[in-house]
Amino acid sequence: MSTIYLLCLLAASACVVAVDLRFRLFLGRSWRQALLVLAAGLVFFLVWDLVGIGLGIFARGDGPYLTGVMIAPELPIEEPVFLLFLCEVTMVLVLGAERLLRRAASRRPGPRRRG
Repeated sequence: MSTIYLLCLLAASACVVAVDLRFRLFLGRSWRQALLVLAAGLVFFLVWDLVGIGLGIFARGDGPYLTGVMIAPELPIEEPVFLLFLCEVTMVLVLGAERLLRRAASRRPGPRRRG
């Protein structure tokens, strides 16, 4: 039993949350709304996974880096941690890109008029 993958997910999540809070992108902007969005994303993707498992589309792979702890048949404990990471990093990337594009647009000179 190994915890390498789980620890890497938690470390990567901590880094994304640190960037998020530093630049007030998602959790740092409105943590209550952000937690609701993360919970909705987690539930959506867990249901997606469970349906895929039920249909035989998804299956747990054997890997030396997984803990081996299962929360449901074919659903390792690492999966909800990964799904939370996926939702958080997506929101940070989208909101960060939006901010950068807005900043670039505000620095762009407007059309010049001839006098």
